[in-house]
Amino acid sequence: MDPVGLQLGNKNLWSCLVRLLTKDPEWLNAKMKFFLPNTDLDSRNETLDPEQRVILQLNKLHVQGSDTWQSFIHCVCMQLEVPLDLEVLLLSTFGYDDGFTSQLGAEGKSQPESQLHHGLKRPHQSCGSSPRRKQCKKQQLELAKKYLQLLRTSAQQRYRSQIPGSGQPHAFHQVYVPPILRRATASLDTPEGAIMGDVKVEDGADVSISDLFNTRVNKGPRVTVLLGKAGMGKTTLAHRLCQKWAEGHLNCFQALFLFEFRQLNLITRFLTPSELLFDLYLSPESDHDTVFQYLEKNADQVLLIFDGLDEALQPMGPDGPGPVLTLFSHLCNGTLLPGCRVMATSRPGKLPACLPAEAAMVHMLGFDGPRVEEYVNHFFSAQPSREGALVELQTNGRLRSLCAVPALCQVACLCLHHLLPDHAPGQSVALLPNMTQLYMQMVLALSPPGHLPTSSLLDLGEVALRGLETGKVIFYAKDIAPPLIAFGATHSLLTSFCVCTGPGHQQTGYAFTHLSLQEFLAALHLMASPKVNKDTLTQYVTLHSRWVQRTKARLGLSDHLPTFLAGLASCTCRPFLSHLAQGNEDCVGAKQAAVVQVLKKLATRKLTGPKVVELCHCVDETQEPELASLTAQSLPYQLPFHNFPLTCTDLATLTNILEHREAPIHLDFDGCPLEPHCPEALVGCGQIENLRLAGSKITARGISHLVKALPLCPQLKEVSFRDNQLSDQVVLNIVEVLPHLPRLRKLDLSSNSICVSTLLCLARVAVTCPTVRMLQAREADLIFLLSPPTETTAELQRAPDLQESDGQRKGAQSRSLTLRLQKCQLQVHDAEALIALLQEGPHLEEVDLSGNQLEDEGCRLMAEAASQLHIARKLDLSNNGLSVAGVHCVLRAVSACWTLAELHISLQHKTVIFMFAQEPEEQKGPQERAAFLDSLMLQMPSELPLSSRRMRLTHCGLQEKHLEQLCKALGGSCHLGHLHLDFSGNALGDEGAARLAQLLPGLGALQSLNLSENGLSLDAVLGLVRCFSTLQWLFRLDISFESQHILLRGDKTSSLSECPLEPPSLTRLCATLKDCPGPLELQLSCEFLSDQSLETLLDCLPQLPQLSLLQLSQTGLSPKSPFLLANTLSLCPRVKKVDLRSLHHATLHFRSNEEEEGVCCGFTGCSLSQEHVESLCWLLSKCKDLSQVDLSANLLGDSGLRCLLECLPQVPISGLLDLSHNSISQESALYLLETLPSCPRVREASVNLGSEQSFRIHFSREDQAGKTLRLSECSFRPEHVSRLATGLSKSLQLTELTLTQCCLGQKQLAILLSLVGRPAGLFSLRVQEPWADRARVLSLLEVCAQASGSVTEISISETQQQLCVQLEFPRQEENPEAVALRLAHCDLGAHHSLLVGQLMETCARLQQLSLSQVNLCEDDDASSLLLQSLLLSLSELKTFRLTSSCVSTEGLAHLASGLGHCHHLEELDLSNNQFDEEGTKALMRALEGKWMLKRLDLSHLLLNSSTLALLTHRLSQMTCLQSLSLSHNQIGDAGVQHLATILPGLPELRKIDLSGNSISSAGGVQLAESLVLCRRLEELMLGCNALGDPTALGLAQELPQHLRVLHLPFSHLGPGGALSLAQALDGSPHLEEISLAENNLAGGVLRFCMELPLLRQIDLVSCKIDNQTAKLLTSSFTSCPALEVILLSWNLLGDEAAAELAQVLPQMGRLKRVDLEKNQITALGAWLLAEGLAQGSSIQVIRLWNNPIPCDMAQHLKSQEPRLDFAFFDNQPQAPWGT
Repeated sequence: MDPVGLQLGNKNLWSCLVRLLTKDPEWLNAKMKFFLPNTDLDSRNETLDPEQRVILQLNKLHVQGSDTWQSFIHCVCMQLEVPLDLEVLLLSTFGYDDGFTSQLGAEGKSQPESQLHHGLKRPHQSCGSSPRRKQCKKQQLELAKKYLQLLRTSAQQRYRSQIPGSGQPHAFHQVYVPPILRRATASLDTPEGAIMGDVKVEDGADVSISDLFNTRVNKGPRVTVLLGKAGMGKTTLAHRLCQKWAEGHLNCFQALFLFEFRQLNLITRFLTPSELLFDLYLSPESDHDTVFQYLEKNADQVLLIFDGLDEALQPMGPDGPGPVLTLFSHLCNGTLLPGCRVMATSRPGKLPACLPAEAAMVHMLGFDGPRVEEYVNHFFSAQPSREGALVELQTNGRLRSLCAVPALCQVACLCLHHLLPDHAPGQSVALLPNMTQLYMQMVLALSPPGHLPTSSLLDLGEVALRGLETGKVIFYAKDIAPPLIAFGATHSLLTSFCVCTGPGHQQTGYAFTHLSLQEFLAALHLMASPKVNKDTLTQYVTLHSRWVQRTKARLGLSDHLPTFLAGLASCTCRPFLSHLAQGNEDCVGAKQAAVVQVLKKLATRKLTGPKVVELCHCVDETQEPELASLTAQSLPYQLPFHNFPLTCTDLATLTNILEHREAPIHLDFDGCPLEPHCPEALVGCGQIENLRLAGSKITARGISHLVKALPLCPQLKEVSFRDNQLSDQVVLNIVEVLPHLPRLRKLDLSSNSICVSTLLCLARVAVTCPTVRMLQAREADLIFLLSPPTETTAELQRAPDLQESDGQRKGAQSRSLTLRLQKCQLQVHDAEALIALLQEGPHLEEVDLSGNQLEDEGCRLMAEAASQLHIARKLDLSNNGLSVAGVHCVLRAVSACWTLAELHISLQHKTVIFMFAQEPEEQKGPQERAAFLDSLMLQMPSELPLSSRRMRLTHCGLQEKHLEQLCKALGGSCHLGHLHLDFSGNALGDEGAARLAQLLPGLGALQSLNLSENGLSLDAVLGLVRCFSTLQWLFRLDISFESQHILLRGDKTSSLSECPLEPPSLTRLCATLKDCPGPLELQLSCEFLSDQSLETLLDCLPQLPQLSLLQLSQTGLSPKSPFLLANTLSLCPRVKKVDLRSLHHATLHFRSNEEEEGVCCGFTGCSLSQEHVESLCWLLSKCKDLSQVDLSANLLGDSGLRCLLECLPQVPISGLLDLSHNSISQESALYLLETLPSCPRVREASVNLGSEQSFRIHFSREDQAGKTLRLSECSFRPEHVSRLATGLSKSLQLTELTLTQCCLGQKQLAILLSLVGRPAGLFSLRVQEPWADRARVLSLLEVCAQASGSVTEISISETQQQLCVQLEFPRQEENPEAVALRLAHCDLGAHHSLLVGQLMETCARLQQLSLSQVNLCEDDDASSLLLQSLLLSLSELKTFRLTSSCVSTEGLAHLASGLGHCHHLEELDLSNNQFDEEGTKALMRALEGKWMLKRLDLSHLLLNSSTLALLTHRLSQMTCLQSLSLSHNQIGDAGVQHLATILPGLPELRKIDLSGNSISSAGGVQLAESLVLCRRLEELMLGCNALGDPTALGLAQELPQHLRVLHLPFSHLGPGGALSLAQALDGSPHLEEISLAENNLAGGVLRFCMELPLLRQIDLVSCKIDNQTAKLLTSSFTSCPALEVILLSWNLLGDEAAAELAQVLPQMGRLKRVDLEKNQITALGAWLLAEGLAQGSSIQVIRLWNNPIPCDMAQHLKSQEPRLDFAFFDNQPQAPWGT
């Protein structure tokens, strides 16, 4: 016997095993390979006898350990024919740990038994075995039946008196009402585990308990997962199944086992299935193996229930999942007990990866209303308080929503049973307002009357908190003190049970009756225990995101803890907490305040949807209105809740919070599974504006609840049911509610798979429901768009239609419907039904049936019905299988349709579209207007009049044989309007073109004919030109040969492009065109045009007297072409403009005999250089009437420019010469200056050598006496100054030179002024340099003192960086003695005295001194002293300006002293300064004796009463005063009173400006009386004063007869005052400008009946002018022939006003600008304005910014009419070159 046999201690058993295996050595070798894959079977063993070889192999297996050895023994018994007695001995001795250990003498603790290896099965044994085997099988069956009976009996005893597992805390008879169960299909993510399944309702009905398992063999999933939140009754249902089975109701299962993961988690070793069933549940009385074998064979009748799967989701360790989860995984996958049924309960969240993909997912959704009522009825059955409890639930909506959770419903019933006998009805609202106080009342109900065991509650709460923190729900005696155990058991707060962790290992465990109770007690401990401070407490006030449940390995145990803490923070809980805290109310109050403060911070944060729900629960529990209001107002308008389940309680809590919100809100529940009765919570929530329930898995029952709830949401505007897999009937039920939703604008029912018949029913709803304006269905899309009647009326009031009568207004309010049923599988019979339906309905905006199956017959039926259906815009039958034969039928069907505007059929692109125009008798309502505007976007680039008709039969494969039949069908359409035919993209060929030319006269006067892409040859193309003489309507022929674009049109143009334009072809073309009527436009295009071809074409021009335009676009020309074109100017006198650009685009414009003369010539970008200049100038010199020449963007350079300037006298230019962008330098600028004397007709020249690179010379027809030269960014160097001075000295006709940023410093400028000398005359020099804003006035005057001539004008502006000096030659020398005498009175230093002396000599003739934005304080008033000295010597000074400058008080005194001696002063401007009172008085005193003063400007000086008194005294002496400006001085009525006394004494006064002076109505009336006496007054500006209508009436009584300008903006005028002024101004012969902006003209009719011949501008901005007022106003514009600017922005003008204005635009020849910003003009009004412009107008821009015009429409309109400006900034279009 071998050592192993000796060690086993059983010689006979070992020998029997060896003999058995010796009989089958091959099998043993295979098993050796399987269990020991890395062991090589030594070939030397072959020499051993079989028995020795078997012993050796067994020794190798045995040394691998107990796991391998036991697995091997199981294989022997399962796969070999082992006698029964030997099998029993082998399994009992070697097959288990105990046997293995006892036989080996056990070296230590036994290892966990490994499970059977995958794939090992007991082979099928035949029935033909020995009688002994039959007897054994009978014994096995009896043992199994005995065990099954024991299993059922045990369950019956367990559930005989109660339903365990749910922790019932009361002694009343047990109640069970099944919750709502909804079956779903689970989409399991196998790599990461299962997340929430995509709920798919199969029939919309609830799932009963008996339906949880599909018992059909091999049908349905073997694994069922029951998902439900805490408190939904998962554990209760699991025990209910056990009880039902024990009672014999689940006969499909012979055995049922229930396990709880909270207990299984305590198992730390791996279990076999038999150990799981027998050791942890119920053990057989004998022969475990026999019973297990029976269960294994009948596994399909075994149900294993695992409660609390979410508690088993522990993180994966290094060795994989835990032992229990491993066993569960094998059971689910069928590795162990294959065929058994497995059910697991879990909270929603991440599920283990071991669950098979086909597992059935069932959602547990709690109670709805009827179930709550049923539960209460059962709970209070045969009790007098039953009716009272039902009444409490019906009146307390919050309690009713809490009862949707079965666990809370049970608690509520217990509390009601406790409260009802002692409280009046209705007390539950106060005592049971939320979940927290529900549990609080439960604790009070379970406590002895009048005694609350505070210390025991807090200690038990501490145990509960410790368990939550450590994830512990099962406690042992060591965890809880014995007194607490007794307390918990006495008050039904704890339950006890036996915890089995292995064979023979059992102990008592304790748990709270429910997890939420554990959380509540923990919250009590945190709030009332002195051991917890408020800082520690606030750490527990957090918001849990439900999205974490999808990724978190194990869900937390404290989901409701923050909610309970928030509920305990309520003021109503303070007495209860204070009692628990032994009267420490201050501590409790501080903790409550801390919780509320944390919630306030959370309420103002941006939270995700799940956290918003948790926050709402917490806030609702606090019962704090202020906190609820803060939370509600902080919620965003778009509130998304995506992809997490929501319960009725969640929505009820959300709506409770929203009740505190004022603004509307958009709720988005996309992808959120909703309980069926969730919509009940939305009833009456007036804040919901948009409601999205896309993908929310809402059931038919939920829809029924929602249909009842929606009409009770008064602000609802949008509802979405996308992707809810709704049935047809459910969809129909939803749309029934449309008439009851007055504000609804959109209903989205997309992705719900409805049938065609249902779609037609929905179409009927769209036709009959008065608010529906669009039904759009396309494949999965199904959308209703609605227009509330009240808003439609408001819209009509905002934008009334054009020239509508009373009957038309009534028609405009009628409904217009858009119906889009695309790709809906509609057939011919459906079209018939649809036609019958639509004929009874409203006017149709659009009908789109594209993508269906109508074919020829259906298309014909729809085309015939088109005229009866009154379709306003479009009928789309595209992609409906129309054939060529069907095209003729469609054409005949629509031939008599008067409203058809366009028909587009393209068989290749499957397009069949009908476009309609408004019927003449119909009024365009808002919907009709919208349709018309949309049609604008669909029109061709060439805009068509509304009365025209377009027939487009493109890409239909039409040939010559089809034309005759087509033309017959089209013949009926010709008399209905101007017809546009489009046959492009067909196969007509030359024969078809010839045949069509024969048929065209029968079609009448067409507007256009498109024959593009028809395979025409060049001969056929040229042959079409002959149609000009045969067809009277044909005026334009566009031909692009290579791209086969051929278009015959009614406007007078001919275009021939992409053709080989050789001389013979051009000759033939011109010969053909010779007989065509004119005027004619010819557009040619080819890749390259040779010089010979160009000469041929130009030679033919005199033969075409009707030609008005010749254009060569995108055509390459040779460098010789500029000379050929220039020569044409003399050969063909009719040419008025030649424009050649980049040798690729040439345009020739021809004049008619009646047009004025003047030729423009442009050769830009033609690479012209010096060598081309002489020949070009010679050709241009032959043109006798040359107006403009443009040679910009060439290569002339300095040498070419010099050559051109030398030849310039020979060229008779009378307008502009443009030489920009020719690479020139300072040399050319200087040479231009030197050349000016030889060019007497030069009027002005400007050169910019910076980025602008401009060089322009302006000429006049006659010799010009005064010339202007502007040089910018020329970067002159010092050596250029002398040459510049020499040129200025010689150019005697140059009177003005402007040098802008030419790098001239002060020194160089002084040198230039000193070197310039002339014999006589005036010369002005204006210099703009950056240093001018930093230079002091002294230094600038020092520069002026160096001038060689007499300085007559000096203007200094530091901000504009500008110095302007005017010189007079010759210079008149001052008497030295007089200068010395004046210098003696100057208190200046030596240097300044010398400067004053120079200035006195140089500026003796100074007549104007202007200082703007200068600083006279920075040099200690030296500048002021110098100015004082200078002013003393300026006997001829007539103008002095000091504006927007900084001057000290002392400096003002110096200036006033100097000004006091300027007795010839005619203009004084001191505006926009900030002088103090003393300085202002000094200036007022300086006005003494200024009787010659004509213009005085003291605006923005803030004059007070004292200075105003001085001023009025001085004004009374100024009898020559013509202009007085005192605006923005706040002089008030007192100042007006002073002025009113002196104004009549100013006989020459022509202008007065008193704007912005706080003048009231009383002061205005007094001023008006005074102004009546100012007979010569021409300009009156009184704006920004509160004058009111009395002042206007006073002015209107007798306005000055010479009045030119009247400005009264923002003057508080009403309609009466404005109308009185308008009547007074009517017919005024001198009026040029009027402004009544920012006054209220609402209801007033501003109208001029007589002509205002000189009125140029009218400003009525922001006057509340509406359409009605604008009608008479716009008619008045025609009485103003000189009107240039109309400002009507910021009013209430709509399309009607725009239409009126559009009618008068062509009559206003001088109008340049119309401002209509910020009005109510839509795209229709803008289009009408564009139409008015197109009829002929000189307007440069119409401003339309900020009108309700969509951006795309604005861009489209601007592309059609560039003068329409929709931009924020004013960008006026430039006039085209050559105009």
